[in-house]
Amino acid sequence: MFDVAARALLVEVNAAGLTVLGDIELGSEDVPQRAALLAAAGVEALVCGAISRVVEASVRAAGIEVISQICGDVEEVSKAYADGRLGYRRYVMPGCYGGRCHRRGYRGGRGRGSGRGGGRNRA
Repeated sequence: MFDVAARALLVEVNAAGLTVLGDIELGSEDVPQRAALLAAAGVEALVCGAISRVVEASVRAAGIEVISQICGDVEEVSKAYADGRLGYRRYVMPGCYGGRCHRRGYRGGRGRGSGRGGGRNRA
């Protein structure tokens, strides 16, 4: 999960291909500080696996595109990003599709026992 990652890999994508610039130490778990570190490093897009909504919002507010729920080999994922292929199912984390993740047991409704008539009968 990006929220607690100790470092991030910086990769430059240009017409010549991919260049690995190295790691950036994220250090603090302070949300605004993490976003500021990425912005100061010139990051334009963050490609990651899991990220909380709070951290994602902070990174986006720093002007950085967030592409989350991605998995796979770093080099392969970087090339897929450069080629515009990150939407392919092979790079999307299991249980995620269409930009949404679905937890086991999630049914999309109100859930059992909530709403009209869903509670216990009391005699």
